[in-house]
Amino acid sequence: MVKENDVLYLRLDEKAIAESEEVRPGVILDYDKDGNVVGLELLGISKNISSEELNSFHFHSA
Repeated sequence: MVKENDVLYLRLDEKAIAESEEVRPGVILDYDKDGNVVGLELLGISKNISSEELNSFHFHSA
């Protein structure tokens, strides 16, 4: 999480970002040239998820 900007960004793939789309307020998806989601950006994250919840997230690579 980028605390200064209140943004959480998850990069799902290393492919180049060809396009971004705000699919709902504060949720932006990044797509590669084939239309696959390669990134997820959540704006204003602290308004929707408490820091305790955020710290309890566990991510695993597949």
